[in-house]
Amino acid sequence: MTRDYLVELNESQREAVINTEGPALVIAGAGAGKTRVLTYRIAHLLQKGVHASQILALTFTNKAAGEMKDRIARIAGYETARYLWMGTFHSIFARILRKEGDRLGYQPNYTIYDTSDSKSLIRTIIRELSLDDNIYKPGVIAARISGAKNNLITSGMYAADNSLHEYDKSCRMPFMADIYKTYSARCFRANAMDFDDLLLNTNILLKDFPEVLSSYQEKFRYILVDEYQDTNFAQYLIIKQLAARHENICVVGDDAQSIYSFRGARIENILKFRDDYPSSRLFKLEQNYRSTRIIVNAANDIIANNEGQIHKTVFSENEEGDRIMIMQAVTDMEEGFNIASDIFDKRLTHRLKWEDFAILYRTNAQSRIFEETLRRKNIPYKIYGGLSFYERKEIKDILAYFRMVINPDDEEAFRRSVNYPKRGIGDVTIQKILDLATDMNVTAWSIINDAEILPSYFNAGTIRKISSYTSLINSFVAGREKADAYSLARDIASGSGIMKELRDGKMPDEISRYENLEELLNGIKAFTEAAETNGEPAGLDAYLANVALLTDQDNEKEEDSEKLTLMTMHSAKGLEFNYVYIVGMEDTLFPSPMSSGSLKELEEERRLFYVAVTRAKKQVILSYALNRYRWGNLERSNPSRFLQEIDKKYIHYPQTGGKPFRSGRPATDKVSFLSEKPAGSIPSAGSIPSARLRRIRTADRTTALHQPSSGPAGTQQFNEGDRVLHERFGQGIIVSLEGEAPDNTASVEFENSGRKKLLLRFARLRKI
Repeated sequence: MTRDYLVELNESQREAVINTEGPALVIAGAGAGKTRVLTYRIAHLLQKGVHASQILALTFTNKAAGEMKDRIARIAGYETARYLWMGTFHSIFARILRKEGDRLGYQPNYTIYDTSDSKSLIRTIIRELSLDDNIYKPGVIAARISGAKNNLITSGMYAADNSLHEYDKSCRMPFMADIYKTYSARCFRANAMDFDDLLLNTNILLKDFPEVLSSYQEKFRYILVDEYQDTNFAQYLIIKQLAARHENICVVGDDAQSIYSFRGARIENILKFRDDYPSSRLFKLEQNYRSTRIIVNAANDIIANNEGQIHKTVFSENEEGDRIMIMQAVTDMEEGFNIASDIFDKRLTHRLKWEDFAILYRTNAQSRIFEETLRRKNIPYKIYGGLSFYERKEIKDILAYFRMVINPDDEEAFRRSVNYPKRGIGDVTIQKILDLATDMNVTAWSIINDAEILPSYFNAGTIRKISSYTSLINSFVAGREKADAYSLARDIASGSGIMKELRDGKMPDEISRYENLEELLNGIKAFTEAAETNGEPAGLDAYLANVALLTDQDNEKEEDSEKLTLMTMHSAKGLEFNYVYIVGMEDTLFPSPMSSGSLKELEEERRLFYVAVTRAKKQVILSYALNRYRWGNLERSNPSRFLQEIDKKYIHYPQTGGKPFRSGRPATDKVSFLSEKPAGSIPSAGSIPSARLRRIRTADRTTALHQPSSGPAGTQQFNEGDRVLHERFGQGIIVSLEGEAPDNTASVEFENSGRKKLLLRFARLRKI
């Protein structure tokens, strides 16, 4: 050991590290050092003499696994750490299936289909079955199949379940079972698994082959699981089976951060851990090292409102810090302007970096307004979870060649690579090959690689073109065993003609594609060197397996670090920033309206708010708009009920000199600006700096900022039934009036534009 790592831990952390025998539940509050505990617990096991190969550590990102393994290696030595079974659920189970998958009928060189591959295959099946893709939407179908697999429902079980069939009929998708069955068969024929198959097939393997289960139960004497609150049913069952013999299982997580039920995660897994293991010990990590005391205390206020939780009291010994800012805007466009201005001012005043800031929102659609206002102020930003490097066309094209060389039976890779670069094999020919493969129940590769079959179905010119492709792939396959990932990848990029095709481009986007190819090869070179240094497989098959299982966090690039981050609250989990802006804090957005009918779903929304708040190290800024455009109409919004759950002493209102916004009711210990009225209330013009009252024009009008005019609407009194003229919508009749000045609105039935709800102070209406 290179150092006494135990002295770096507080008392609670140390207890969780040194008590390694038997089942253990480690509940770690946000910023409480759970990764350090998990890392040092493994290091402690190694120090006690446990061999690294007997330790299984499961994470949710490759990045987390890599960082933990590196930290362990610095303590225990690289030669020792290299034998750890540490990685994501999917990468570990993929490794097991490469060794044991032949029992299920798979070859070790099976392909892992990513989301786009799965949707492409589903799209093909929908077309072949002559189904309406407006009803059978590939994304919806993929989600249904994924949900079934995560609940360990195979295609055969799905078809035999009458309740599922009745549900599909009620959704106007009676052929759902047929699609699932065909999809599963096609994946199997192509020697391919999707992400969910890695979990489903591992469960089948352990259930149907007791000798395999027994061998891995004996092998993995110590099992550690990170982010246990995010596990689904399939993951839970695999862990439970593997741990059944020795029960040296340690799970680490925070029930207060369980926010992925829409992906199948079950909070019950962590809440009922002690029911599964009655002899388990509970360790609570309650000291937050990330955030200020105010942020931690406010977060405690929020999560205390949930009933379903394991109680803990998180605390911080950091500085007290700035109070949480509440920012109010008249419209959603003004909200974007307010946030961009505040970020710009803070950066200049405190000499901060752009990467110190993050804007978090509930739905992806909210990013548009902030993108526009950030661009106006020349603030560089990135959208986290956007298009991955590996999703770009030129990258997927070359990866398709790589996949064909490793697994020629891969139908999706064949479809993508057979006529790129163009070699005169048209869509009709490709479809004919695929149809023949389906009719004969063989792979497309079997068809095009059979010299006896081809003359019966294709003319001499087509056969010549097909043969040039098969000869090319076979030449790469022949050299596969001797070449490392980089050498083979470069040969494929050059020999396929892709490198020349991209290099010859002159347009900026073509040059960019060539640079992306270069970047890919650079990455493969780095992978190869690292694998060889660590004594790990360095072949192209190992590289493809690694790429297929990357997550959003694994795909982050260094050059993106010098930018402000825009992301959903879900994507922010596991990250931290100095200043966090949580926007759209309105009951029509957050909590999500879809959660209003269920206490369980509302509690998950509250946990999401807790996660968002605890991403901040120095300050949290909460923002909402009193009016928001929806389908072209300006509609009133109510400040989120979650704002009421933060003690007033932790809150500051910068727009009103620190005073709560007017609410029309007495101040309480909670946030007093909230109102039972539908819209709350808008502060008077004199209480807000004039710049805050500016708004951004929308639709086809100019995007410049301007002061709202007092105009006719500001001086005229309107009544229901008045005929009015609007400069954009034309003539109409006021159907109803709501609210009080200055936030009163009018519903107007326009002759040519239909009914619109308008905020009178901005509407510029004129009586006629």
